[in-house]
Amino acid sequence: MQYYLYFKAFHIVGFVSWFAGLFYIVRIFVYHAEADEKPENIREEWKSQFNLMSQRVYKIIMNPAMMITWTFGLLMLGFNHGILQQNWIKVKLVLLVLLTVYHVYCKTIIKKQERGEKTYNSFQFRLLNELPTLFLISIVLLAVLKDVLNFVYLFFGIMAFGALLYFIAKAYKKSREQ
Repeated sequence: MQYYLYFKAFHIVGFVSWFAGLFYIVRIFVYHAEADEKPENIREEWKSQFNLMSQRVYKIIMNPAMMITWTFGLLMLGFNHGILQQNWIKVKLVLLVLLTVYHVYCKTIIKKQERGEKTYNSFQFRLLNELPTLFLISIVLLAVLKDVLNFVYLFFGIMAFGALLYFIAKAYKKSREQ
């Protein structure tokens, strides 16, 4: 039992760090996209710096944190494999796989930006930056409320929250443009 609590502690440290990296990397993407609006004499230098920053965040923060999260989460499942019979953990695992896909997708954006390919504009990146928020809320609610949570309400609640974030982002964009 004592080992399980250590696994849980490191799992929490891992996912807090992972989400910090996921939030920060897309902010760097926003700044990279906004560098296109800067004067030509500084544009490439800024983009180069943002490319370096995104590589470091991905390799030094995101990858290790993701591995810690998965490793200690799987160790917890190994010590308490009966939990796999519960529906909430199955949904959580699906969300974690999707979050891992998002993580890898961020790497494809890094590669495209390094090659100078057009990706998204800064507003689209701001919207993409809200996706980890939706994952975080869903996963935490599942882990805390477990099978008490109605998954249909969770899904529609998260979608409604996502729509709210979209409208807030649109309003923020409009206020910045004025």
